[in-house]
Amino acid sequence: MLGNRKKAAPVKNGAGTSESKAIDPLRNLGVQEDENVKRMLQGSSMVKVRSPRWQKRRTLKLLEDGITVWCQSHKTSSRAKEQQSFSVMEVECVREGCQSEMLRQMAGSVPEGRCLTVVFKGSRKSLDLLCQSQEEAQHWVRGIRTLQGRVENMTQKEKLDHWIHAYLSRADQNHDDKMSYDEVRTLLQMINIDLSDQYARSLFQKCDQSADGRLDHGEIEVFCRELLRRPELDAVFIRYSANSCVLSTVDLKDFLKDQGEDASLTHAQSLILTYELNEWAQKNQFMTPNGFTMYMLSKENCVFNPEHTRVYQDMKHSLAHYFISSSHNTYLTKDQLTGDSSTEPYIRALNHGCRCVELDCWDGDKGEPVIYHGHTLTSKVPFVEVIETINEYAFKASPYPLILSLENHCSVEQQTVMARHLRSILGEKLLTKPLKDLDPHKLPSPEDLQFKILVKGKKERVEECSSSSSDLSSSDEEASRCSEGKPRRKKEDKKPGVSKLSPELSELVVYTRSVPFKSFEQSAKSPSTDMSSFSESEALRHVKDSGMYFVRHNSHQLSRIYPSGQRLQSSNYNPQEMWNGGCQIVALNFQTPGEQMDLNHGRFLQNGQCGYILKPPFMYQPDINFNPENVGGGPGHQPVLLTVRIISAQQLPKPEWDKPSSIVDPQVWVEIHGAPIDNDKKKTHHVDNNGFNPRWDCTFNFTVHAPDLALVRFMVEDHDYTSSNDFLGQYTLPFTSLRSGYRHVRLLKQDGSRLSPSSIFIHVKITPCQSSPSKSSAKSPARSPAKSSAKKP
Repeated sequence: MLGNRKKAAPVKNGAGTSESKAIDPLRNLGVQEDENVKRMLQGSSMVKVRSPRWQKRRTLKLLEDGITVWCQSHKTSSRAKEQQSFSVMEVECVREGCQSEMLRQMAGSVPEGRCLTVVFKGSRKSLDLLCQSQEEAQHWVRGIRTLQGRVENMTQKEKLDHWIHAYLSRADQNHDDKMSYDEVRTLLQMINIDLSDQYARSLFQKCDQSADGRLDHGEIEVFCRELLRRPELDAVFIRYSANSCVLSTVDLKDFLKDQGEDASLTHAQSLILTYELNEWAQKNQFMTPNGFTMYMLSKENCVFNPEHTRVYQDMKHSLAHYFISSSHNTYLTKDQLTGDSSTEPYIRALNHGCRCVELDCWDGDKGEPVIYHGHTLTSKVPFVEVIETINEYAFKASPYPLILSLENHCSVEQQTVMARHLRSILGEKLLTKPLKDLDPHKLPSPEDLQFKILVKGKKERVEECSSSSSDLSSSDEEASRCSEGKPRRKKEDKKPGVSKLSPELSELVVYTRSVPFKSFEQSAKSPSTDMSSFSESEALRHVKDSGMYFVRHNSHQLSRIYPSGQRLQSSNYNPQEMWNGGCQIVALNFQTPGEQMDLNHGRFLQNGQCGYILKPPFMYQPDINFNPENVGGGPGHQPVLLTVRIISAQQLPKPEWDKPSSIVDPQVWVEIHGAPIDNDKKKTHHVDNNGFNPRWDCTFNFTVHAPDLALVRFMVEDHDYTSSNDFLGQYTLPFTSLRSGYRHVRLLKQDGSRLSPSSIFIHVKITPCQSSPSKSSAKSPARSPAKSSAKKP
């Protein structure tokens, strides 16, 4: 039901494409007159750099979809392989000059103004390029940034247009701007739909109005519209339309009321003006099925509350009252044994709102400290380069304070060098003394510390722990491990310690002084500026055995949690268990995708993705007694019934490693992650051979006892009888950010980037519970129901 669409012409990457067809996608993006984009469309000869010895000439060219950049080798055939291209949607950022580790090594031997680095999202290696002129480099840098901004603001309709263009271009094998039936079958395979030959042929013949056995441009458009029809949206439209033809403003107000939205006449009229494409209907204040479809596909109907896309929480509480987005081993691109260390993971983390990054610091050559995972084969990156990168990207995504968690293994001399670099590079951003007019022994608020960088590290001069060294240059994690059952010297046996902490570095620790945890009784008497690190197992033990006391501890002091040293592949623990205990700095390996990072992304999706989330009041108010292990009742327990109907999905991807001829068999999981009593998950049946527009109509009920702590995760996978199911996409959000009514869930890839235009169509209903069900009924096991016969909302 996507009538009145703009003409969607097949896109060609060769000569001979008519101008009207070629500029359609660019016009959608509003860049058809942009000089930088025009130069990118012409293509440029560049040098791809992997090392001082490996330098190969490549031709980079923007395709006419305005999104895809072709990177073609001069030694291959004229039609390069698909993996030699990238989408601007996959780009994290573009760095100008010799900013990457590789180009820095070549600084002086290459003109810096002609260099650029394309940093990708996820684990894909960056692309270092040397252009033929500084002007050309600037065209590409500005052009990619312009396209990134435009793509970010594309409507769902425009994303569908681009999606169609991309597949039509690939399916039109002989590049004649027409499609034979065989090419149509190829297209259907590409877009993940397995139509019967009879239906596909009848649809083809219906659209082939010229009866020449090939679909021309206009006929392809009709064919695609028919494929993109949304009968489930038609059903919702008919339900609210008084005459089944249009929605009057009264009809639309009824729909908006059921959606839990502004149901005023003014709002209904504004939606018609915005989304209705038919002039007659717009003039007479009606919404047609096409306008309704456009509205339902818009950002206004996302499942995530749009009010939470901005900073809406009170940012004047103590730092201890917030969950803080935190990264572990931030410098690593992969595992902690052989992975590369780089500045680029800091860019990715900071761009995604991370507010606590880790720096493992060791002595390096020529008196310059380096960052890497000590005593392993991971590569090393200079400390100074990491600080320069942090300085550039610290506050691009969030204005709130950034904490540098130093794992300090350096000699006093190189610690002094570290302090000098921190001061000279970060300048006024670096917090070097307590804020005026505030108690120096109490934690300020994120509001107080805007645009400030804090150093977390040791500040004392003598350590009593009887581990292999009593110095204070040991890592924070090592210091924490010292408090775990290792014998301590008796007080009378204590020998005078010799400080191995540079006074210059010690001076930079303000508000975030690392101390070993000894007991809850002692920490209650300590200043709130003291903070401790806990291994995941130690923290989990406190949550399980002393949950109420741990929550109280975390109401006035910061706690940092780090993964077990046994996680050699840089896997992650479940962060939700730590948040349940009120832990603020729950550090994860951002470079490792999976369910744990999905939860982290979902937790910090709200509050403008600023990296600080105010904890629920029952976790920070005086004399709190919230216990995360409580099975019902007490503080924080406000049971609600969540009813989710999984209706359909649209344009699901195939797993990257699947054969081109394969079609997915999708199923959807709905998961609740929160207090132990609330953890639950349920799944739909799978739909055979349809990743294009599968239908489920399955309804699930969840009782959520502590909604302020809960996350909701939607996960789509490809069902397989003989092996483990393949991940297709997911979306995780806070329960408190979940909107009721008919909503689209925009799916994300494993690395957290968007999976446009893939989505799930759902209906959500939230109702207060009259009484709290027993634990057994609340914790139903995961199950795979048959097609639901429950009443549909």
